[in-house]
Amino acid sequence: MRIVIMGTGPFAVPACERLLADGHDIPLVVTRPQADPQAKRQPPRPVFQWASDAGIDVFEPQSINTPDAIAEVRRYQPELLFVCDYGQILSREALAAAPLGGMNLHGSILPRHRGAAPVQWTLLRGDAEAGVTVIHMTARLDAGPALAVQRTPVEPDETAAELEPRLAVLGVDATVDAIRRLDGWDRESLLGDLQDKALVTKAPRFSKSDGQLDFRLPAEYLVRLVRACQPWPGTFAELQWPGGKKMRILIPAARCLAGPLPENLLPAREPSAGTALAMDAQDLGQDWSAPWAKMLAVVTGDGVLLAGRVQPAGKRAMDAEEFFRGHPIEGSAQFLLPPEPASPLA
Repeated sequence: MRIVIMGTGPFAVPACERLLADGHDIPLVVTRPQADPQAKRQPPRPVFQWASDAGIDVFEPQSINTPDAIAEVRRYQPELLFVCDYGQILSREALAAAPLGGMNLHGSILPRHRGAAPVQWTLLRGDAEAGVTVIHMTARLDAGPALAVQRTPVEPDETAAELEPRLAVLGVDATVDAIRRLDGWDRESLLGDLQDKALVTKAPRFSKSDGQLDFRLPAEYLVRLVRACQPWPGTFAELQWPGGKKMRILIPAARCLAGPLPENLLPAREPSAGTALAMDAQDLGQDWSAPWAKMLAVVTGDGVLLAGRVQPAGKRAMDAEEFFRGHPIEGSAQFLLPPEPASPLA
């Protein structure tokens, strides 16, 4: 099949590699242009790099939906558009540039988590199962009928940085299955399984401020937020000692202790949301190895958040035990709370 690929980020690369390896004719790759061509440090564009290495023509329009951009895609006479991790919504006119329209590989089990951050929202909402869906595209965001679905359990402690590449690989077989369904499709009939509108949830892109931890919220939710925000935007909070010293702390991984602290571990003063403590896994009856053997514990609105590794802003990440050697906690440090209580994203 003659396929024009539209993609930018790393999620698309495994499927792109498979399409080329299977012998499909890929005359053109459309990708997002650089945000600032003059910037010294450019964000990576994995699909651009893959296409360049493969010797495929690359097109970088500011908008794929202009008449000129659509005409350029048509010039390559594609039978199908394959869209994944591209970053632009295609209009009906853009989808019509290929007789078979567009096919999109999406990082969730649709109709759950429509939007730009499906992997992050899968973790934030505590889904036990993740997956990918290939849809036959319509002009509405992630709303087309499903051609193929692949599922996988979410692993304990798994972050978005770990889950996303797993789903990208899972999407390879889903993409192959979807193309088989398209081959020989009678264009007069509906192709794919319609999505149930009653089950739709949204997955908007995170902002940097979404990574601020408000310890008034439940520990279980905050742990899901930590997992969802890796690698970006990351999760952070401001730690303050009694003398007034402050330090921004990044927390790349977390676990939670349900319920209040055991009485034998309570500090001398009554703990409140944000109280920071040094804690051993053995004190909690856990046989955890490093980095979870010694942890930074933070009292929350419901339960306790546990961090085995922390990263002071501007410095390297380190185990909590190493952090304590340079920055003793001793039940006297407190994480500052945002001026206004945060509302859970999910």
